[in-house]
Amino acid sequence: MNPSAPPTDTLKTVLDLWRHGISTLNRAEVFFGHGLANAQDEVRHLLLHTLALPRDEDPSPWLSARVLPEERALFLERLHQRVHQRIPVPYLTQEAWLGDLPFYCDERVLIPRSFIAEILEDGLAPLLPDWPSLDRVADVCTGGGSLAILLALKCPDARVDATDLSADALAVATINRAHYGLEERLQFFQGDLLSPLEPHAYSLIITNPPYVDHAAMQSLPPEYHCEPTLALESGMDGLDHVRRILHQAARYLTPDGWLVVEVGHQAERLERAFPTLPFIWLDLASGGQHVFALPCEALKVA
Repeated sequence: MNPSAPPTDTLKTVLDLWRHGISTLNRAEVFFGHGLANAQDEVRHLLLHTLALPRDEDPSPWLSARVLPEERALFLERLHQRVHQRIPVPYLTQEAWLGDLPFYCDERVLIPRSFIAEILEDGLAPLLPDWPSLDRVADVCTGGGSLAILLALKCPDARVDATDLSADALAVATINRAHYGLEERLQFFQGDLLSPLEPHAYSLIITNPPYVDHAAMQSLPPEYHCEPTLALESGMDGLDHVRRILHQAARYLTPDGWLVVEVGHQAERLERAFPTLPFIWLDLASGGQHVFALPCEALKVA
């Protein structure tokens, strides 16, 4: 018997589906790494979305409620896709969250997840004490536009320019921009890295570029292969995109501007490749060196 499709008369309540979902994911040993940390979180998100129940409320009052046949069928179909096709939950629901903000996503874009989202809460204050009042900022490799939208919301007076090589990704970003009503302040440009931007115009450029090396790409769990390779892989050592950004960024920043880049697990490799650059590693709640900042002046020698 298919473990994700037991006789439907045994799954009658929200709690029945919840317990069954957790057990199914645990037995299947799926990989959790797309914004939800474990089987409990994934099933909670998947189930509440399927039942159109509020994500941010205590679900306890609903646990004993009977589910409709069509709700049960949809949940079990999504659970089957999660287990047998290894499709990440955000693609199944077409919804991902950064903090308290939801974003539309599908297989055209990387599922939103970035340490820069945490940095945009308050982590830039040591570098740019007045950064929410900036008037011109940019997001490079914007994908579905989530970081550009966060940047626009945090800098309410700023014009935000965002770039991506993928027209498909920018189509998704346009959906998200419309959801937040940012059409007048947030502009998208298709092109390679910083090339669509205006020279010497930006006080802040953020970017979460591809940074997975070729060998690691081959060994990633199947869930990652549902995402666009273009948004993940960056050459043999994972630094192709970051190198080009470092060489180009000074041309697009104001003299007192800053570049903020996420590099994931590549900190040591990056420092070996650029031993003279004074990388400033920004503090994260989880620790580790995953996001660096550099002022325009330092980038002139990159």
